[in-house]
Amino acid sequence: MSDAAPPARTAAVIPAAGRGVRLGPGAPKALRALNGTPMLIHAVRAMAASRAVSLVVVVAPPEGAAEVKNLLDAHALPERTDYLVVPGGETRQESVRLGLDALPDDIATVLVHDAARPLVPVDTVDAVIEAVRDGAVAVVPAVPLADTVKQVEPREKGEPEPVLATPDRAALRAVQTPQGFARDTLLRAHRTVTGNVTDDASMVEQLGEPVVVVPGHEEAFKVTRPLDLVLAEAVLARRRVTDGF
Repeated sequence: MSDAAPPARTAAVIPAAGRGVRLGPGAPKALRALNGTPMLIHAVRAMAASRAVSLVVVVAPPEGAAEVKNLLDAHALPERTDYLVVPGGETRQESVRLGLDALPDDIATVLVHDAARPLVPVDTVDAVIEAVRDGAVAVVPAVPLADTVKQVEPREKGEPEPVLATPDRAALRAVQTPQGFARDTLLRAHRTVTGNVTDDASMVEQLGEPVVVVPGHEEAFKVTRPLDLVLAEAVLARRRVTDGF
């Protein structure tokens, strides 16, 4: 028998414990239907589409973990990928940490993916994984900004806001997910960084570790408002025609 260690694996953690209030009342955002299938299932399939991803951990609402497990069991998912559902926490950061705690020891690369980005192409997922495997400790997919950006002095909602500066958009990127990490680095960030953070890469930045950007994709947009659902349905309709998706 060989004493060689088994190859390190890649897992994706999908925090899906939020309510998604900007989409209005009803089911949590991740469980909203998109072309008749919950967004969460689309997001899980997007991660599992990568042959490099061998495990997907879904972090569910604490009171809805059983429902999410039943949901995964009821939909066709790639047989080569394992799935695990764990209850989430009060915040996104806590939910991601609970997902990390559930990973087996042989996971070396971790993706963290928004359930509300159901249409990310597999080429983007693979590019993130490849960059981590090539030595980057933190990788984010991102796209250039199409609009001019203004830095303003925030005021109460509806009040005019004075413009403070106009950043050069050529040096700015809109960040997407999945974000990829060396597991040890992401664990250290979650053990060290506290306070309000918008994404896991910013936590790694606070450690003083480098974060690199790879090209994202316009179809990896976040479904946040009702109009985003319309756009997502249109993307799926095009895929059915052109790709048989």
